[in-house]
Amino acid sequence: MKTVPRPSRHPVDEVLPAGKLAVYGAQHVLAFYAGAVIVPILLANSIGLSTQQLIHLINADLFTCGIASIIQSVGFWKVGVRLPLLQGVTFTAVSPMIAIGLAAGGGTDGLLVIYGAVLVAGLATFFIAPFFSRLIRFFPPVVTGSVITIIGLALLPVAAGDAVGGAGPTADPTSGKNLAYALGTLGLIVLIQRVFKGFMATVAVLAGLVVGTLVAWAFGDAHFSAVSDAAWVGVTQPFYFGWPKFSIAAIISMVVVMLITAVETTGDVFATGEIVEKRIGKDDIARALRADGLATTIGGVFNSFPYTCFAENVGLVRLTRIRSRWVVAAAGGIMILLGLLPKAGAIVAGIPHPVLGGAALAMFATVAVVGFQTLAKVDFHDHRNVVIVATSVGLAMYVTAQPQVAQAVPGWAEIIFGSGITLGSLTAIGLNILFHHVGKDYGPAVAGQPGDTIRLDQVNRMRRDEFVETFAGLFQGPRWAVERAWDMRPFADTHALRRSFQEALFSGSHEEQRQLIEAYPQLGSQFVADGLSGEASLRDQSDKGLTFLADPERDELATITEAYRERFGFPLVISVRDADSFHRIIEQGRDRLDNCENQEHAAALLEIAKIAGYRFDDFLSDANPIHSARTRWSSNR
Repeated sequence: MKTVPRPSRHPVDEVLPAGKLAVYGAQHVLAFYAGAVIVPILLANSIGLSTQQLIHLINADLFTCGIASIIQSVGFWKVGVRLPLLQGVTFTAVSPMIAIGLAAGGGTDGLLVIYGAVLVAGLATFFIAPFFSRLIRFFPPVVTGSVITIIGLALLPVAAGDAVGGAGPTADPTSGKNLAYALGTLGLIVLIQRVFKGFMATVAVLAGLVVGTLVAWAFGDAHFSAVSDAAWVGVTQPFYFGWPKFSIAAIISMVVVMLITAVETTGDVFATGEIVEKRIGKDDIARALRADGLATTIGGVFNSFPYTCFAENVGLVRLTRIRSRWVVAAAGGIMILLGLLPKAGAIVAGIPHPVLGGAALAMFATVAVVGFQTLAKVDFHDHRNVVIVATSVGLAMYVTAQPQVAQAVPGWAEIIFGSGITLGSLTAIGLNILFHHVGKDYGPAVAGQPGDTIRLDQVNRMRRDEFVETFAGLFQGPRWAVERAWDMRPFADTHALRRSFQEALFSGSHEEQRQLIEAYPQLGSQFVADGLSGEASLRDQSDKGLTFLADPERDELATITEAYRERFGFPLVISVRDADSFHRIIEQGRDRLDNCENQEHAAALLEIAKIAGYRFDDFLSDANPIHSARTRWSSNR
């Protein structure tokens, strides 16, 4: 009798032997541990909680992190994405929670208002999860990049406060010892990242905290008296600090935090899907967000905070290539055990403020860098995006630098003006809706002169002949590349418009491409200097002075270009603006004489694409002189 072969199990669903699960799970916990415990430490220090209360927060955090990670990786019903994603408290919530806590009077009173907001935000996230794909259009890179940048920048003062000894009377910016601990910890983290690779690099922050604390203990500046007082085993009680209190402003602030976190979670899920080679769909995103919402609600009950996927552990999955989700489930089990050990929490609570501040400087600045990377995807030729980023970051830094501004607004608005992250996030979201979703979207100016510009929406409505006439100057001679770019309409932004010309160029037949290459003028020729090959060629070649060479240089260049044409049958094409100097152009020409014809055909196309890119920038520069002047100024500094 023929047996039907069982379908092979995806590596994500593979259950490893118990020993491997324990080892790999512990590795995830180590990579995650510093990031997991730093949020309750920062919050407790900022709103004035006692050491015993901090120990409880740390244990509650670890306990709930374990539950959240198991929910996300193992899953049930329509909850949990069932991928190797570890859950941890989101850094996005730190500054808003501090603002909420301080606005409510600090201490446990502030903590109860925080938990009320966390509970409602968690439930809201759970129920909006299926609809979030419809909301995600309101969170493009210009919004998420601004918010992530603001988060990193707004948290740096918190890290700096710890680095000088902590908030309040313990702060001493003039202390050389505090400076040494902070910079020593930061320096060690940097050194580990530079010297080591693999797993050691992933636990650089943890290593920095451990070594920094040991050095401080050796000098009598780290105290662990609370460890002996802490119990060996302790169960986290629901609503340990009291029944939560509810504030509308605090709830709005936390819901915004969860919406931003939902965008981060979406990115982490897609990134993990690529790493483990598993297709991600809308249902997966909904399951992941339901898990975030449920975990956050559980956090509000068990005295913890909002949860999201931890990007550090996404990187660890890529690094180790261990794709089993059951490894993360094992890590969740380990964290639950740690959460039941108050002595472990007491040890963490003994980390000196300056050591913690040095590590936090590295972590929070890294968050800002992620924001910069996201903003790199934004089309800043569209001046509306400049306004969105500048206004949201500016307002966020305003209230971060001058927190007393919150006292100048009505009580209901204090929670918004009391947090740079909240104010900046709401500003970015609101301005994005105003500029990109309300009224007609004309798009950025892409050609023409101020007062007579051609905007992207006009480009998308152009007839073929109008489009070709407008952009024909991007290439010399034949216009087939521009004609094919027209077929790729509509263009979402200037990046898409730019890509259309590149794709059209490389889609041409060999004969068409050869005809285009032959249309480019000889480098350094008098024909170009006299402007007879067009203004674009004159601008290209004058960049490195090829239009006013002395006789010896002109003769040297002419010798190379003539030898090149004789060998390959078409002109030497070089993107002059890419070259460092005239001498580099000469060297490049000589080197390319040794190549075969097919290689040079391809090289010429690449150079033509670069030239077209610069000419496209010229179009944008002429249409957006203010932005282009800023760009040139910043790039030349």
